[in-house]
Amino acid sequence: MDILGTSLRVCVGDLNAAIGVYERLTGAEAIRFQRGGVSVAAVGCFFLMSGPEAELSVLRKITATLAVADVDAAVADLTAVGADIIAGPVPTPIGRNVVARHPDGAIFEYVDRKQPAGA
Repeated sequence: MDILGTSLRVCVGDLNAAIGVYERLTGAEAIRFQRGGVSVAAVGCFFLMSGPEAELSVLRKITATLAVADVDAAVADLTAVGADIIAGPVPTPIGRNVVARHPDGAIFEYVDRKQPAGA
């Protein structure tokens, strides 16, 4: 698996206020999207998330988001080492993702920038 980078997940109460802080700190412009009932802003290496506590509590269980060249290759490698695929692969506004529980219990999201055919 080719890991290209890591994003840190930050749950915030006021997404608009947080975006200004993280844009200033990173020098990057926020990319906003919705994921279910959660509003997300990707700013540099940070994923800022705001929404209902029930949905955020699930998202907090994911240790980090790892950018990979290909989610399908990641799934093959994860399966080979005994990881459990607990969600996905599914398309998202910025590519595809899969959530996996590693054999040690840590949960990670893996994402690529590939759009589904016909998108």
